[in-house]
Amino acid sequence: MADALWTSADIAAATGGQAVGAPFEATGVSIDSRAVDPGDLFVALTGERDGHAFTPGARAAGAAGVLASKPVDGPHVLVPDTLKALEALGAAARDRSLALRAAVTGSVGKTSVTQAIAAGLAGAGRWHSSVKSYNNHIGVPLTLARMPWATERAVFEIGMNHADEISPLSKMVRPEVAVVTTVGPVHIENFPDGEEGVARAKAEIFDGIEPDGVAVLNADNRWFDMLAQHARAAGARVVSFGSGEGCDARLVDFTAAHGAASVRAVIHGEALSYPLLQTGVHWGLNSLCALLALEAMRVDRAVALEALAGFAPLAGRGAEKTVRIAGGAFTLIDESYNANPISMVAAFKTLGARQARGRRIVVLTDMLELGPDAPAFHAGLAAPIEAANVDLAFCAGPMMKSLWDALPPTRRGGYAEAAADLAPRIAAAVEPGDLVMVKGSNGSRASAIAAALAALDVTGETA
Repeated sequence: MADALWTSADIAAATGGQAVGAPFEATGVSIDSRAVDPGDLFVALTGERDGHAFTPGARAAGAAGVLASKPVDGPHVLVPDTLKALEALGAAARDRSLALRAAVTGSVGKTSVTQAIAAGLAGAGRWHSSVKSYNNHIGVPLTLARMPWATERAVFEIGMNHADEISPLSKMVRPEVAVVTTVGPVHIENFPDGEEGVARAKAEIFDGIEPDGVAVLNADNRWFDMLAQHARAAGARVVSFGSGEGCDARLVDFTAAHGAASVRAVIHGEALSYPLLQTGVHWGLNSLCALLALEAMRVDRAVALEALAGFAPLAGRGAEKTVRIAGGAFTLIDESYNANPISMVAAFKTLGARQARGRRIVVLTDMLELGPDAPAFHAGLAAPIEAANVDLAFCAGPMMKSLWDALPPTRRGGYAEAAADLAPRIAAAVEPGDLVMVKGSNGSRASAIAAALAALDVTGETA
């Protein structure tokens, strides 16, 4: 068996629970019976579905024990509330470890930047990080609870939909390094005071920062001064990335071609050039953000640059595929994981900077959670589409109808109320040499369109 992450006695001590049955050792922690690995502690959370009903499946998959709030078969630790117990387990994991901890939030790019930082940590010693987008009131304590005691460095993603959600998670992580990638009109329908409310919510990440911590902030963002004020009030030292002369890490140039890019920057007065596997223009600043965070976590710059050079786009976040069709092939750029006004504009700029043998085509589905100004946000995409020299736009969803109406007829590729109805029209229109970017919010089914276009490939080879 691998080294124990938790013993049943450890779990009982951390949670104030009662160990029932034979002692056990757990090598991992899971909240999903379908994803249990042999040796895991299965945490039976209650919510829309009661996790206790899935303990037999977890046992069958090899769970070593269960964290439960009512008696179950087999070895378990009994607690009054399994979510609070998971939080306590996470806090115990934090307290027993000497790991340097970073926390990342932001309206755009937090998952990609978190994983880029994790790639750098992997080259510098024993490390730990969030998986996927485990950034909420369950994902953060779960990530903490999974952290081995010998971890040297760890990075956590923290997200929110409303005010007062980041603060308790930051206090749970207690980061030495706090990162805000940027702030923009995301989840804005949940904030009566609009984007300013979003900025204040993001500033909650400093509520848990350790004394003499480091705040990594985007100086190009309009809310930089507000965030810096909050960070300094919490006792943090501010380091900045951006395009201005006063930044600690200043972007000089970003050039993308053929699935890769080169960056020129000045970091603490030193000129630097390095490659990336990313083509999105936003990755110029993202990479500088990651470099400053890794520097604050005492990762050697050469290690950090090597990690960034090999860090490929995450699924739905700029991954490219060469799709072979009759007569040739087109390039599919999959940005379907999520969308908001900031990331849309960045995606258009990226597409506009690319050399194309054929046409530049965008396929867009609704941006969600934008509140009463949603139609204006969608219609406002027409100008950056034109500035990027996009040839055709295909739109799906009731909100995207506002963009469709704002587009000149020469740029209208096709419109449908539902994403599923649009995919066949794009498939019929695409030609060899085209650059096709698919982008939209998770809930508006952009990923289904990306999958349908990828399935056109007659070979299945990826770029």
